[in-house]
Amino acid sequence: MRIVIALGGNALLRRGEKPDSATQIANVELAVQQLAPLAEEHEVVITHGNGPQVGVLALQSANDPNLTQPYAFDTLGAQTQGMIGYWLLQSLQNNLPGRQVASFVNQTLVLAGDPAFDNPTKFVGQVYNKEEADELAKSRGWVMKADGEYFRRVVGSPKPQRVVETRLIRRMLDVGAVVVCAGGGGIPVIRNEKGKLQGVEAVIDKDLTAATLAEHLDADFLMILTDVPAVMENFGTPEQKEIHRASPAAMRAGGFPAGSMGPKVEAACRFVELTGDVAAIGQLSDAQKIIAGESGTIITPGGNYGGPDDINQHSYKKMCMTSGGNIEV
Repeated sequence: MRIVIALGGNALLRRGEKPDSATQIANVELAVQQLAPLAEEHEVVITHGNGPQVGVLALQSANDPNLTQPYAFDTLGAQTQGMIGYWLLQSLQNNLPGRQVASFVNQTLVLAGDPAFDNPTKFVGQVYNKEEADELAKSRGWVMKADGEYFRRVVGSPKPQRVVETRLIRRMLDVGAVVVCAGGGGIPVIRNEKGKLQGVEAVIDKDLTAATLAEHLDADFLMILTDVPAVMENFGTPEQKEIHRASPAAMRAGGFPAGSMGPKVEAACRFVELTGDVAAIGQLSDAQKIIAGESGTIITPGGNYGGPDDINQHSYKKMCMTSGGNIEV
């Protein structure tokens, strides 16, 4: 089975922890110990968040007196992909001896005309007072918005269209490698007026990118891992309860908040609606139980799931190309 796994930020940095590298490396090791058994039995692609890490690098860059301009967010995203990808790469290699592992710096294509660029809403970087915010808006052209009693920079969050290196990722899977890619939703790029790839300052939702990648890789299962055991119905009320099985229509009717569970639910529903396959949302420590149908919120076209035997795996698993270019089943 081909599985795309989206690791939440808690896999690298838990709430209240300082973003020291030793802390994050230890958390990566714990995460990989949960995922390695899946990689032993299935084809696995791992994506990850990078919010806290980008925040640290952005703060360093903005306050470096040797720079005339801070590094752009596409560049910062590339830096975190390399750093986190290295940690995951090494841990996977150590936990899967003899298995090939590849870690990529990836670009994610977005549309230059995406309306998100005209209405930026994603807070990034440090906080400033009103005077500082006004000066930065003037000198650097940043869009600044109130975040509580302070101000922060906001950038657009355009919808991912395609991971540029999808064919290469597929090739790595075909030769048996575990692949780490599309960290932080991928480095946002557009096609400029000359048709060339060009980085843009934006933040792409990592779960939506994972869903897009899973669709284009013909994945059988999209697994979005976070720090809660399942999506909650009536969250924060006395009637709160876990949702274990659901269809996309039922999940969309739940009205989940945009700032927390909403993007995860949207990504999972989109994947199921477009492919007819299976998506799940749950906690990292339950990864194996989620596949078995014993934990998490599992979303299927009909809202039913009894385990991996229910999945009609894509035909590429059963086909090979003959020397004449014909397909044999």
